[in-house]
Amino acid sequence: MSMASGHMDGATSQGLWNPVRYERDFSFVWQYGKDLVALLAPKAGERILDIGCGTGQLTAEIAKSGASVIGIDRSAEMIGRARNNYPELRFEIAGAAQFSSAEPFDAVFSNAALHWMKNAAEVVSAMARALRSGGRLVAEFGGKGNVESFVRECAAAWSETVGGAPGPELNPWYFPSVSEYAGLLEEHGLEVRYAALFDRPTPLEGGVEALRGFVNMFLPGPLEVISTETRNAFLHRLEERLRPQRLMNGRWVLDYRRMRVVAVKTA
Repeated sequence: MSMASGHMDGATSQGLWNPVRYERDFSFVWQYGKDLVALLAPKAGERILDIGCGTGQLTAEIAKSGASVIGIDRSAEMIGRARNNYPELRFEIAGAAQFSSAEPFDAVFSNAALHWMKNAAEVVSAMARALRSGGRLVAEFGGKGNVESFVRECAAAWSETVGGAPGPELNPWYFPSVSEYAGLLEEHGLEVRYAALFDRPTPLEGGVEALRGFVNMFLPGPLEVISTETRNAFLHRLEERLRPQRLMNGRWVLDYRRMRVVAVKTA
């Protein structure tokens, strides 16, 4: 999706990060992230932190350079899968805001994870602390307007079928503008060298059933508190509302907008 290669800082794992389903149905997350690794340009001997590493595919790509890389994720299930996938690499269960290391890193990398972390200032502060002076941050995540039609129609379908205003669990993401996020980085001693917001329409795997798979994967919390009948009505109504906008040649295509940033620690 990264929605996540990485995962919400503080997320519970009640089916949220199902690693088998994630690898099967959402492989585009790390496939899109491969050119971000090229932008990182890891070098042999560097220490690199991969925040929101998911099941470890991009951590392994970074390690191919000879860099010493640590992958962290808040999801124990995802870290378990990553360790199984790449037993030779180091993975830790940790939230980005809470992670600390006695030895600084040459680079912090993150793909499709930071938009799950609404405590953005704390996360940026932790990333800045993790870097040595002159170290770099290379990250991509959902930016302003990401899945805007999904968020809008999700709220409308919820009101029409469940009733009442939807809670924040139905929109658990942080999608900042370029100026907002660049300002946050600069406040914490990170000089922005590159920042861009761009459209990336993203098809979901699985045909007409894929939208339900997306909702079940990334928004399980709200669905757990309603009856099966109401849940099905909500999903059906969501599909009806989104179909004219997002169903294209039998595939759901979500209106992804990605932010990509490169920053350097100046202090």
